[in-house]
Amino acid sequence: QVQLVESGGGLVQAGDSLRLSCAASGRTFRSYTMGWFRQAPGKEREFVAGITLSGGSTLYADSVKGRFTCSRDNAKKTVYLQMNSLKPEDTAVYYCAAGSTYGSVVYTTVREYDYWGQGTQVTVSS
Repeated sequence: QVQLVESGGGLVQAGDSLRLSCAASGRTFRSYTMGWFRQAPGKEREFVAGITLSGGSTLYADSVKGRFTCSRDNAKKTVYLQMNSLKPEDTAVYYCAAGSTYGSVVYTTVREYDYWGQGTQVTVSS
């Protein structure tokens, strides 16, 4: 069982940066591939970024590639999403998710993740 709590969202202007954090409980954090998703009003939840068990590999949606960076600190049981050069279209509720795995993979679909945080709002004004 894993509980996830996101933090770091807020209201910023276009071009600004934010860093989201996702703190996990439980003793098996290292056994989970971690992902970030977002959901804007009226839209489906979409994959943003993900990171493998060790943090050695990451994967990003095309819309955020080069602007967002996903990282994790297994000792602190925390995963991060550094968001730079934010755009109004990045406005959404951001969720972190944990997916049980034995391999070095990044999941990109909602159904592949087992646990979800409550979400944190990111609003980017133009």
